[in-house]
Amino acid sequence: MVAVESSNGRLRIAVVGAGRIGRRHIELIGASDASEVAAIVDPAPESESLARANGWPWHSDLDTLLAGPTVDGIIVATPNEMHVPHALACIGGGIPVLIEKPVATTVQGALLIAGAASDAGVPVLVGQHRRHSPVLQRAREIVRGGRLGRLVGVVGTALFYKPDDYFAAAPWRRHPGGGPILINLIHAIDDLRFVCGEIDYVQAIASNSQRGFPVEDTVAVSLRFRGGALGSFLLSDAAASPWSWEQTSGEDLAFATYPDQNCYRVAGSLGSLELPSLRIWASPASPSWQRQLEQLSAAVNDRADPMKRQLEHFEAVIRGQVEPLVSAVDASETLRLTLLIGEDASRR
Repeated sequence: MVAVESSNGRLRIAVVGAGRIGRRHIELIGASDASEVAAIVDPAPESESLARANGWPWHSDLDTLLAGPTVDGIIVATPNEMHVPHALACIGGGIPVLIEKPVATTVQGALLIAGAASDAGVPVLVGQHRRHSPVLQRAREIVRGGRLGRLVGVVGTALFYKPDDYFAAAPWRRHPGGGPILINLIHAIDDLRFVCGEIDYVQAIASNSQRGFPVEDTVAVSLRFRGGALGSFLLSDAAASPWSWEQTSGEDLAFATYPDQNCYRVAGSLGSLELPSLRIWASPASPSWQRQLEQLSAAVNDRADPMKRQLEHFEAVIRGQVEPLVSAVDASETLRLTLLIGEDASRR
């Protein structure tokens, strides 16, 4: 393959998979000063129309892209089961790749990607995009820095309502692998790992009573963190509620926003933290439920879109300026825990 330099010095990034999340990547690349859309790879006629309308090269499959002039980077946003073969093809072509979450459908698949990337010396970034959130990064500093004392417990929710057209647009979402565990909970598990540390035990129960699909719509999860702290998480995509990250953080304007609400609470021996408001409840002296807690704010001014920041990070990864914030090995642990939750819930 022969590299083709952009005439304006921008990185040439191809997007494989032009569904909802793929189109979001395409929009962000189009708005970037550092990169441009090199090609769209997707067999759907509407994807071809999108490419032709914007003057971008279009390919029906990844092999065709890889057989032509090389690109600087590739974003894989295809259905989950295609992540491993598509990632391995990109790595085999020596092209840095950003793989949407989940990195694979199995831990073995994720580690296969990690091994291939290591052997080839090709950087792989996994799209757990919330790690690029200024809010979560600040929360990690607070919790890991000991400001709350020793971690005691975590309470989290991801309660929201997906409308009927969400499932009509992609019928696979009605079936196992397309439910909120792998689509949504995987983000929350990664959030909690990133902020609070590693999780060494999970237990879960699930229900599909709201929609009656073969896949779950509601899940209750118990967690134990490596340091001994406990946690609980309630997930549902059939609940009319504002208590999810998307709806409380204001980081993605595609969702309605409720800035006065929180979806995570982290409790420590010396204080507690609400997210995403970053409101701290601190003990001014020896902790006691009979003494008034002091209310503080650690809010960040920057509420930048984490996906935009992720693209900027990927651009730096392509240029060799930084290591990927979320590696395939790291993402495999989030995937392992999420799959364990699904497996445990299916037994009950």
